[in-house]
Formats: sequence, C-alpha cells, structure tokens
Amino acid sequence: MDVKSSFSSFGVLQAPSTRLLPSACCPDKDLIVLISRLGGRDRLGLWNYSHSAKIWEVDTGAGDENTMTEIVGIAWSPDGKSLVAVHHPPLITIHSLQDGAMMYTLPMRSSSDASSFNFVDAWWFCDARSVKTSAIPDILSRNDVVPGTAHAILRTLPLLDSIQEDSQRSVAMDLFAFQGTQTKTSIRTHLGGIIDEWPTLPQDLMSASINSHQNIQSTEPLEALKGEVEESNVNSLLVVTDNSGFIHCYLDGTYPLGRIAIDSESSIKSLLKHRKHSLVTFRTAGRSTPVTSLYPVIVDVPILLRRHVRDMAKLSSTARELVWYCMRAVKELHVQWFGSETSNGARNLGSNWIEALEVKQREQFGGEPNAILDLTSLLVTGRASESLLDFLGSAEQMSERGIQKWESAMTDALAKMRDYSEQRITPACQRLHIILEEVQGWAQLPEYTLFDLPLADIQACLDLLSRMILLLALLASTARLELSRFKAFLHWLRFETSALNPSSDNVPQLRHDVLEVNNYFISGLASSPIDQWFTGSMRQLSLSEPSYDSSRSLSEVVEEAQSFAKNHNGLIEDDSAILDKASEFPNRNLNILVEELATRCKAIFSRAADVGSRSSTTHKASAVSMADLPSRPTLPDSLTPFSVRERTTVIDEGDLRQFLLVPLKTGHCDSLSLARLRYHKEALERPCEISILLLEPLVLMGSEPKGLDLLEAEFLDDQSIIVVCRVKDNDKLTNVAMIKYDDLVYQTMEVNQMSNLLGQEELLCEIVEQWKQGHLLKTQRVVERARALKGGLGAVSMALNRRVGRRVGCVLDSQGTLESFDMEAEEDGVDGD
Repeated sequence: MDVKSSFSSFGVLQAPSTRLLPSACCPDKDLIVLISRLGGRDRLGLWNYSHSAKIWEVDTGAGDENTMTEIVGIAWSPDGKSLVAVHHPPLITIHSLQDGAMMYTLPMRSSSDASSFNFVDAWWFCDARSVKTSAIPDILSRNDVVPGTAHAILRTLPLLDSIQEDSQRSVAMDLFAFQGTQTKTSIRTHLGGIIDEWPTLPQDLMSASINSHQNIQSTEPLEALKGEVEESNVNSLLVVTDNSGFIHCYLDGTYPLGRIAIDSESSIKSLLKHRKHSLVTFRTAGRSTPVTSLYPVIVDVPILLRRHVRDMAKLSSTARELVWYCMRAVKELHVQWFGSETSNGARNLGSNWIEALEVKQREQFGGEPNAILDLTSLLVTGRASESLLDFLGSAEQMSERGIQKWESAMTDALAKMRDYSEQRITPACQRLHIILEEVQGWAQLPEYTLFDLPLADIQACLDLLSRMILLLALLASTARLELSRFKAFLHWLRFETSALNPSSDNVPQLRHDVLEVNNYFISGLASSPIDQWFTGSMRQLSLSEPSYDSSRSLSEVVEEAQSFAKNHNGLIEDDSAILDKASEFPNRNLNILVEELATRCKAIFSRAADVGSRSSTTHKASAVSMADLPSRPTLPDSLTPFSVRERTTVIDEGDLRQFLLVPLKTGHCDSLSLARLRYHKEALERPCEISILLLEPLVLMGSEPKGLDLLEAEFLDDQSIIVVCRVKDNDKLTNVAMIKYDDLVYQTMEVNQMSNLLGQEELLCEIVEQWKQGHLLKTQRVVERARALKGGLGAVSMALNRRVGRRVGCVLDSQGTLESFDMEAEEDGVDGD
C-alpha cells in the first residue's frame, strides 16, 4: 500500500473482551476508557495508551451484584478531572479521573417507571465566556458574590468545624491491614437518600462557612487558601438524552435543571450547543429501523443567560451542606449517647449499673429490689442496706478503673452534647436561616417567578429552624445541668466507697451536694431527660404555642422588656430559667425534626431546580411528523455496514453546516456517500442548501489503484475523515487512513425538489438513485496518509480525540487489540503492503 506519509503510532495494548465508545478518548491527556463486563455488569477501565498500561478499573453500577447494568455513553468534564457515565437501567454517575471513585449520582427528573426509557448518550459543553485578562490583579474580586447577600454574610462568619463522613473514618483494618487487603463499603444512612437527591453544584464547603476535613489535616496554616480555583466547569452544561424524547440538563455537571420534552415518539441522536442558551438536536424515530430527521429541533433555555439560575443553585448547594452538617452532628450525638451496633453509649452505663445492683439484690438477698430507694436511704441517713453494702464493696462493680471509665464516657458525651448544640448545630441552623430568608425574599420578586418558590413552605422551614435553635439551647442547658449532677453523684459515690474501706492514707472528704445527687437519682441515673431529644414522636407544634399572650401590642412588650432589664441587670437567663420552659415542648426529637427540615428544604430547592424545564421553548418544523419517519426509505444493511455519521458546526455567525457520511457498497469497491446541508440561523428548522457527493477512495498498489472495503468511518474535523479499511482482495491487512473532503466539488440539489425528503437515510438513498440514473458521477481520490494495523481482525470500533494539538485515533478490534495513532505527526517514507 503506497502512501506518501503514515501516522505516528503511540502504542498497542491488549484489552480482551472490552468495548470502545466513540467518545472514549480523553480530550487533554493520553487516556482512554474501555468498558469491560463482569457478571452481567459493565466496568469502567482507564488506560494510558501511550504507555499501554491500565490505571484503574471500577464497577459503576448501582444496587447489588445481581443487578444487570450497561454503560451506554460517557462524556468528559471540561476541566479534565472527571467523567460522566450514563447507564441502563437509567443511572447517571460522575467518576474521578484519579481513581475512578464515584463522586456523584445525579438525580433524574423523569418517569417513576425507570424501565419506560433508556439513556442514549451524554455531552458536556463548556461555557464559551470571554476571559478578561489584565496585568493588574483584581484585588476587589469577590468570587461572584454580591455584597449584602446571604453568601456575603456567610463569608464574614467563622468557619464551622468539620464533621467527618462515615467513609472518612479510619478503623483498625485501615491502619494495620496490608496494602490492597482492606475492603471499603459505602455506608448509607436512612437520611442519606434525601441528600443524594438534593440538587447541588460540586461541593464547596467554604461557601457554606464550613471548614473542610482536608484543610484541617493540612500542616500549612494558609494551605487551604492556596491553589488556583478551577473554573473550567463553571457554567458548563451536561446534557443527557434518552429514547423517550427528553433531554436532561445539569449545570456545572451536577445541578439538575429539569428535563425538556422534545418529542415523545423520538430518540435524541445528536446534540449541538448553538448559542449560550440554545441546543440543536436531531431526532431519530423507529426502534427496529431507526430513521433520523433532516429537520433539527432548536431548544432555547433563555434562563441560562441570567445569573438567577446560578444564584439559586449556589443557595441550594449551601443549604444542602448545612442541612447535611446538622444531620451528621445529630446522628453523632445520638450514637455517642445511645451507642450503635459496634459501640456502647454513655447513657447505658448508669442503667447497667442500676440493673447490676438489682440483680444482686434479687438473686443473693431475695425480695423485690428497689435500687433507687436504697441509694436514697444511704444518701439521706448514711445507712446502707446489706445488699447495697455488699455491692459497693465488690471490686467487680466498684473498682476505681470502672468508675473512671464511667466518668470519662459520661463527661465526654455530655460535654459533646453541650458543645455541639452551642458551637456546631445552632450556628449551622442560623446560617441556614439566613439562606432561607434570602430565598423567601426572592419568592416575592417577579424575576424569580419561574422558580416557583412556595412562600408557605419556606415559612414552615423557617419555623422549624427557629424551633430547632430553641430546642438546641434547651439541650445544651440540660446537658450542662446533668453533667454537674453526674459529677456530684460520682463525688458522693467515691465518698461512700471510701467510707466503707477507711484507711489512714485515704480520708474521705464531703464534696457533694445532697440535693444534686438526689436529683440525679430521680432523673439521670436510670433514665435521663436527654433521651427526649432523640426518642419519641414529634407532634406538629406552632412556635406561638409556648409563647406568652400574643394579643399584646408592641409597646407593651417593649415596656416589659425594659422593666426586666432594669430589675435583673441583664437579659441573660440562667440554665434553670431555660429549663423551666422545657415543659412547654413535650416532644423534642431532633432526629425527626432534622429529617422533616431536610425533606421540606429539599422539596423547595428541587422545585426551583426545574426552572430549566419550565423556561425552555422548542422550535421545530410544523410540517414534519415523527410518526411518518419510520415509513420512509432507509439504507438496507446489505448496502452499508453501519449507520449514518454526522458532523454539525456553527458557521457565519449562527448558520449551521452539517455533513452526513455513510459507506455504500456500490459495485466492485465501497464508496463514501456524503451530503452537505446548510441551515440559516433565522430558519434553522429546515435546510436552505443541500449538496451531495459520491466519493470512491483508492490506494496505490505500485502504479495500480485499488478499491477499499470500508469497516468504519468518522469525521475528524472540517477537512478530514478517518476510515478503517481493507484493500480489496487482501482481507488480512487492515489499515487506518485519512481522506480529505473539504476541497471536493459537491453537486448542489434544488431544495424545492428535496422538500419531500424527511430523513437523513432517505437523502442518502437519493444519492444512490442519482448515481444509478447517471445524474451523479463518482469522485475518486487516492489516500495520501495511512498506516497498517497490527491487529484489525474482525469487526472494529474507533474513537477520536478531535482537540486541536492532540488529535488522536484509537482502533479496537474484535480480539481486544487497541492501537492508537497521532493524527497530526507524520512518519515519512512509510510503505505498507
């Protein structure tokens, strides 16, 4: 095979039983994704084709191991740090390019019956913004934060201490296991589903005024402030299409903008971002024999031109982080107090101690035990019953080590209860209150009508937050009071234990308050008032119920406040005054309260996130019915080895130019059927110019031209087509070749004569008819650049990286041999046979 130049090869790798998708090449790195299958589930594998090495391979599906999953499309993030995979059954996941870990599972606004549709493909468009460059740095830059807004206020507040995720906690297996032996599982809580479905931008804890775990681990004080903020993904748009006529849009790749209906009888085959707020799509109808319409659909989402969408997305993301912070903090307090499946709670230590005393009284001394009565008698009279004397003198229950362990567990739990309530959960609720107040203000502005913000639901969330803040104050006061009573109880316990075993070296000292110890006997030892914050039902209670008479005027309230300030020298109530009001809240379960808060807030922001769907408009040719497409002429499988390839670009300030390509078996050798269409920017619904061409690529075998069998073909750019082919009468040799098509002479067709054509396949059939009738001549062109494949056996698939400066082609054959080529560099003087 005589060619003037050949492609430079990157390398060859072996990856048996893998699939190659057209978008598998990483745009800015020498990486490619191959899909393997194990046990009915597809797996993502990242390979370096220049080093022929696998970097990682991960399972990407959801559910248990018996759930069948298939990856139908992938797309790369604009910053090159992650990739999105779309699955069947319908699922969208985003994976880190570093290790393949699943970063996000994207929520879908779709039918509740996931089996009613399948995803088709995904595209991730970057934002075409004009970048302002200046030699002088903008020292007043506020990172797109408007002064006076909720985020501007949060930036002035101190950062909340981070709370580790369950997946971040290290256990003994993580610390001491040999590398590669530890097995990590994803831990899901009941409340985690609400957070997973919450519309959010990529995680930004600093915007929520929360310190990240990575910043705490940093040894450099300013390490968290170093580093350049990656803005490639900012205002980018991830679009996923399905076969039920919908497109699913995500701002920055994660924030859902709703689903946009195109046509219920169609499947979205291709997509192009026309303007900043417009998408152009070509529909395919028919399941058994797909036919793609010649007439595009223009989808306008004008809300993307305004900053309101991003502002709402940032508020939703910040609210999600704050709610998730409160949920984890409440859960951590619950586990610390009641324990979990793997650890004992501090609250059980006292009840276990009382239970051990009653067991001794029942089994060794007989009668009905009453431990609290015996303890009270000893406290008041100083005389202990026989069973109590025996119990206090036993080394098993009353060792100093056991008492210290009890003291340490209770002190840590109650101090954590107090500190978390005052320093973590309450400030987080106050920050969330600021966020919701801003949303409440937006709900009353006409600019935010499309977001459909319900004022009543927002006010209900604000009431829940106010109630939660008050309950947290009560919890902190209760924990502080119980801690002082517990310490008094331990002082008394040590005093009585020492009194039973007097020695000259250990003289007991009276350091306890009798009333405080008695109060701990009554509420604290066997049962604690703190239990109410984590158990019991939550009845609906208005904040006006525990307040005083609300019929008084404002002047009367102010007068009473001034009188209170004069008589009490301040407005700060002590813990006992706060606890007196606790009786007004008989039900105060924080677990239920934070769950209700999360559910209500998530519903508000999920409703607002559908603004993309509510504000979108579609424009399509009214004369075209997708129901008519399946009945139109198509290319038979015997005539072409694969479906139509297309390339659509924007030219001349808004006009669209589309190329259609399909190989045809026209006679002794294969030909390329090419069609060039132009759509005017003012009337994109129908083509204004149609040109056709039948191209016969040839190779020189010595001085004799030979035809080719075409196995695969794809557009590389506006000038070249990459084909995988075999020379006629030489089936053992497969080549990858480049064919120029930009300087070919096309035959222009009368648009009016073509007005009855509806499908792309129908247009390509017309090219064949024109050739058969002698109205269209074949254009022959000799391939100038080609390279023989070392594999190329059986069926082949191809993926191209079209980025200028990194144009790469990868070909995978049926035996799992992947070969990669540099489509820009040349190896001169290559002569292949």
